[in-house]
Amino acid sequence: MRTPDPGPMTTVDVARTSLVIFVVLVVQHTLLDAVRIDGAHPEVMFLLAAAAGYVGGAERGATVGFFVGLVADLFVSTPFGLSALVGCLVAFATGTATSGLVRSARWMAVVSLTAGTVAALVGYAVLAALLGQTGALSVYLARALVVATPAAAILAVPVHALVRWAVPPPAPSASSAAHGALGR
Repeated sequence: MRTPDPGPMTTVDVARTSLVIFVVLVVQHTLLDAVRIDGAHPEVMFLLAAAAGYVGGAERGATVGFFVGLVADLFVSTPFGLSALVGCLVAFATGTATSGLVRSARWMAVVSLTAGTVAALVGYAVLAALLGQTGALSVYLARALVVATPAAAILAVPVHALVRWAVPPPAPSASSAAHGALGR
């Protein structure tokens, strides 16, 4: 089954999404980077990318995830574009994996976004190691996962709410719209 075309984002959608990316970036670098446990800190930028895929669907989420990663890349010393690639892939994967879920339970978002954040951290470390970053798959990854996983679970609800406000969901497919019009 083909997923519906999400259509273009409006100017208001882009402005809201940009504002959310900026706010989350400020929170990451002013508050969360200061919360260090054995050298590791919570990671909310990848959580934001996963939330974009969860809310906006695979295609729109991948676009937002790319820009989230691109902004995050401005503040790290790894190869430029690595966070953008991981953000794009994680948002797309989260959007694809959760496209058929019934989203009435809040815990579904928490589990999906936490899993997306963990996948992003592991994917980031693997890609960094492939690009020659020494120590990317070291003990630091385990520490980062131990700190970032519960933080992602705690921060999933407010990040999900921000992204729901900013990123419009994909349009319903023609077949589901027709069934809804018939009252089925």
